[in-house]
Amino acid sequence: MGAASIEVVARVLLASVFVVIGLQRLVTGLALVGEPAAAMTLGTLSFSIVEVIVGLLIVVGWRLRMLASLAAAALLVDALLSHPFWLETGPAWSGQLLHFMKNISAIGGFLLLAAVAGEGPRKT
Repeated sequence: MGAASIEVVARVLLASVFVVIGLQRLVTGLALVGEPAAAMTLGTLSFSIVEVIVGLLIVVGWRLRMLASLAAAALLVDALLSHPFWLETGPAWSGQLLHFMKNISAIGGFLLLAAVAGEGPRKT
């Protein structure tokens, strides 16, 4: 497998978190329309749509430096807001730390993508 093929696989894997979770949230939210307590807010709906679009644009290689940097920033915010392991104890601490560190490692992947995007014969 050549470097270009590996790059495509890496982009698909990195972007999958945005595409899969964004689509899951959209499908779940749209299935709950009409249930007042569970209906999606406009903000959540908008964020989910943006997540899916950003993920798909990363997959196709459009403006990789900008989008990979944006994805890294979004995952950092998510890590800090959604996985506050420092507030937990016991099994909850381990679970939150795991999710926090998965975000941190994905941030590393997106930063690496931002750093190397556009190098070589194909400018993206």
